[in-house]
Amino acid sequence: MSQDTQTLDLDAVSAYLSAHLPGFGGPLEATKFEGGQSNPTFLLKTPAKNYVLRRKPPGTLLKSAHAVDREYRVQKALAGSDVPVAKMHLLCEDDAVIGSSFYVMDHVPGRNFTQPTLEGLTNTDRTAVIDDMNRVLAALHMVDIDAVGLGDYGPPGNYFERQVGRWSKQYRASETETVAAMDQLMDALVAEMPEDDGQRTLVHGDYRIDNMIFEAEGTKCLAVLDWELSTIGHPYADLASVIMQWQMPAGAEGRGLAGIDRAALGLPSDAEFIAKYCERRGLPGVENFGFYLSFCFFRMAAIIQGVLKRALDGNASNPERARKVGQYVPVFAQHGLQALKAG
Repeated sequence: MSQDTQTLDLDAVSAYLSAHLPGFGGPLEATKFEGGQSNPTFLLKTPAKNYVLRRKPPGTLLKSAHAVDREYRVQKALAGSDVPVAKMHLLCEDDAVIGSSFYVMDHVPGRNFTQPTLEGLTNTDRTAVIDDMNRVLAALHMVDIDAVGLGDYGPPGNYFERQVGRWSKQYRASETETVAAMDQLMDALVAEMPEDDGQRTLVHGDYRIDNMIFEAEGTKCLAVLDWELSTIGHPYADLASVIMQWQMPAGAEGRGLAGIDRAALGLPSDAEFIAKYCERRGLPGVENFGFYLSFCFFRMAAIIQGVLKRALDGNASNPERARKVGQYVPVFAQHGLQALKAG
């Protein structure tokens, strides 16, 4: 049984897949993907085809975190929709197999861009990649949740009220020191909560360019990955999540577009991206966007605080990076306060 996040018990995985996955045949090799701080993810290679295994980390976990069963369910439900996802094969909720729950899906070969600057692409291709990112986001928010069997995938009521409450609790549960800006931001979000406008859609929860696989040679999205934070909620949370990422510093650490001359690279402005999204969904525009942007900064601060806590506790997926990322909690909180002030 594997007790850490870096390795897999290949014999146990192979035996399980031989019994439960039609067409599976060894020998099996596994390589851990570097990305992903939450659920350790492995490329499984066999002579016939490749798969991906995503597991919960072992050890004591925050309640409702690392829900690989939900990831599996939502991607299975989206098969055949306008939202591209990898093919799901099986979900194992028996911790006795490798020490925690896991699921297995197809490996989708293609390109993964770690930064929205899309290094190495022509301006035309950059424009096309971001436009397809926009198309998929709009398609996600137009999925008929009842028709695909996800009507009960999230509770009713004000999504932002629920999320601010949930992530405030998660933040407190993983707090390692007092961050004044975070305390202020949590109070401010509660005070400025907008009324529920009735929009209730499937939301991804962490919609970013690095959570997508694109064609190896083209610009079409082949799969959206990392559905751990998905639920039924408010679509503007996903839209604001994209804009939040772009406001981060450019480069390997921030992975944003701050200070970049976007027009010179064929990349849209925030306003252009939002307008195109609204056009695709038939919406007149987005009021009070500052609140939604602020919420995304708050949620990301809470998430990376959890990553930091796991690093300090010794069960982070990538401990060194986790400690580095954890230093950004005050930065995200400050950005959240600024977004709220700017409206």
